[in-house]
Amino acid sequence: MKQFVVTLTPGEDGYIVAECPSLPGCVSQGKTKDEALQNIKEAIEGILEVRRGMNNPIAPPEVRFIEIA
Repeated sequence: MKQFVVTLTPGEDGYIVAECPSLPGCVSQGKTKDEALQNIKEAIEGILEVRRGMNNPIAPPEVRFIEIA
């Protein structure tokens, strides 16, 4: 089982926008947080399935922290 970071932000239209930063272009939305999370989960699963079929596995993202004073 893999875990992915997902961000949730309010959209201008009242929907919740869900994005997976480690998978560029992986964006979804929902009327509620739960709906947005379910939709982004399905989008992530779809991307992973396509990439597996293309023999193009997902490398884990490198995470760095930057300190700002």
